[in-house]
Amino acid sequence: MSELKQAKSALISVFSKDGLEPIVKKLDELGITIYSTGGTEKFIKDLGINVIPVEDVTSYPSILGGRVKTLHPKVFGGILNRQDHDGDVKELEQYEIPQIDIVIVDLYPFEKTVASGAAEQDIIEKIDIGGISLIRAAAKNFKDVTCVSSVDDYQEFLDLLNEKEGRTSMTDRKRFATKAFNISSHYDSAIFNYFNQEGEVNSFKQSELSGKELRYGENPHQKGTFFGNFDEIFDKLHGKELSYNNLLDVDAAVNLMNEFKGDAPTFAILKHNNACGLAQRETIHQAYIDALAGDPVSAFGGILISNVEIDAKTAEEIHKLFCEVVIAPSFSEEALEILKGKKNRILLILKDVKLPESQVRTCLNGILVQDKDNKTDALSDLNQATDKKATEEELSDLIFASKICKHTKSNTIVLAKNKQLCASGTGQTSRVDALKQSIEKARSFNFDLKGAVMASDAFFPFPDCVEIAGNEGITAVIQPGGSIKDQLSIDYCNENNISMVMTGTRHFKH
Repeated sequence: MSELKQAKSALISVFSKDGLEPIVKKLDELGITIYSTGGTEKFIKDLGINVIPVEDVTSYPSILGGRVKTLHPKVFGGILNRQDHDGDVKELEQYEIPQIDIVIVDLYPFEKTVASGAAEQDIIEKIDIGGISLIRAAAKNFKDVTCVSSVDDYQEFLDLLNEKEGRTSMTDRKRFATKAFNISSHYDSAIFNYFNQEGEVNSFKQSELSGKELRYGENPHQKGTFFGNFDEIFDKLHGKELSYNNLLDVDAAVNLMNEFKGDAPTFAILKHNNACGLAQRETIHQAYIDALAGDPVSAFGGILISNVEIDAKTAEEIHKLFCEVVIAPSFSEEALEILKGKKNRILLILKDVKLPESQVRTCLNGILVQDKDNKTDALSDLNQATDKKATEEELSDLIFASKICKHTKSNTIVLAKNKQLCASGTGQTSRVDALKQSIEKARSFNFDLKGAVMASDAFFPFPDCVEIAGNEGITAVIQPGGSIKDQLSIDYCNENNISMVMTGTRHFKH
C-alpha cells in the first residue's frame, strides 16, 4: 500500500445535504478543520460544529446572487498547490492561503431541472460553475487532495474515514478522482445536449454515470454491461437477473408492442428480436392463445408481452410454457401469484414512458446514430395501386401486418390473417427466400393462407413474390413501392385479382 496522507482540512459546499451529517461529525471528531459556504455552512453550524466561512478566507462575500462564492485564488490555491513543491508551499505562506486536503461538493441538479419542464432561465441557473470548478481542481490534484463529488459516494468516503481515521492512500484519492471526472464529464454532456437539441453542432455525446455488469454478453465468452436506467422503464416484480440477450429481446418487444398501444388486447411472443407469434383479440386470453398458435415451437424460451393487464386465466395458460420474460402494463394479483410459480421467470411491469427518439450502434472505429423509425403506416398513407381495391377487413390486416413487418429483421415478409401473425420470413438475403420461408412455416402450423395478406419491408423489384403469394391464396399486399419495375407487380396483381397498396415508406431493419 502507498504511504497514507493525513487530512487536516476540508472544504464542503453541497446542494443536497442528504447523508452529509455523519461525515461532518466524523471530520469534526478527527479534528479536521472545515471550511464552507452559504446553506452548507449554516447546516454545519446547526449541528453545533465549528466551521470557517469561505468569506473569512477570501475577504469577499458571496456576490451576484450566489453565482460567485468559491471562485477565488485563496480557495483554488489551497486545492491546487503541490505540497511537495517548495515554490507552491512558499506562495501559500506568502498569500496566507490555507491548505485544503478534502473537497466535498455536489452539483446543482441540472438534469432534474430540465426533466421537470422548468423555464429556460431556471435551467440556466442550475448550470454549476463554482462546484464543477472545485471538482476539476481537486480531482486534478489527487496526489494531495481527496475529491468527493457525489452524494452516491458519501458512504464509501465515510467508511474510509472510519477505517483510516482521516488518512488516505494515493490509490484512494485516485479512485475518487476517477469518480469525480465521471461526474464532471457527464454533467457537461447533459448541458451540451440541452443546448444542442436542434442538432446545430454535429457532435455526439452520450453519457451514463454507471453500468450494470451482466453475467456475460451475447455468448458466455463475451463480457457484457448494461448502461442505462432500467428502473425508469420497468418495475421488476420477480425472477432472475436479465441477461444481455434478455435485454435485447425486451427492447424489441417493447418497441413492437408500442405500435399497438391503446389498441384492442394484443399479445406478442418474440424470439431473437423477432415476433414468432402475435394476435389481437377481444380478450387478452384469446390473444395469447392465438399468438402462441403462430409458432408454439419458437415460443419456448421466448419473451412475452401484452398491451393490457394479464389476468389469471391468461396467466394459467402462460404458466404452461417455459418463457424467459413476461411484460405487461399490469398483472392481476391472481395472475402474479400464478406466474411467480417459476422462480426464474422474469416479470416486468412496463411503465408509461417515452422511448428514446434515436438509435446508436458501433460501426467500424466509430458509431452510427439515426432517428428511430417512428413512422407507422396508417390507412391515410395507402395508395391503392391495383384495379381491385382492398376490403375493409383486408385493410385492417394489412396495417396489422405492416406494424409487425416494421419490427422484423430485413429482408422480411409477414403473412397475417384475421389480426393474427401466420408466419414471417426473417433476415433473409433474398425477399423470395423470406416469402418461401414464411409460407413453409405457416404450412407447418396448419395455417390456411387463403384470404391472408402479405407485408414486405421494401419494394418488389420483380413480380415473383406476388406470383408466389397469389398461388398460396393471398389476396392483398402492402409494400412501399418505388421500384422502377413496380408496374410488373401491379400488372400481375391486376391479372390475378389481388389488391395491392403502396405506402411510400420503406422499413428496413438490420
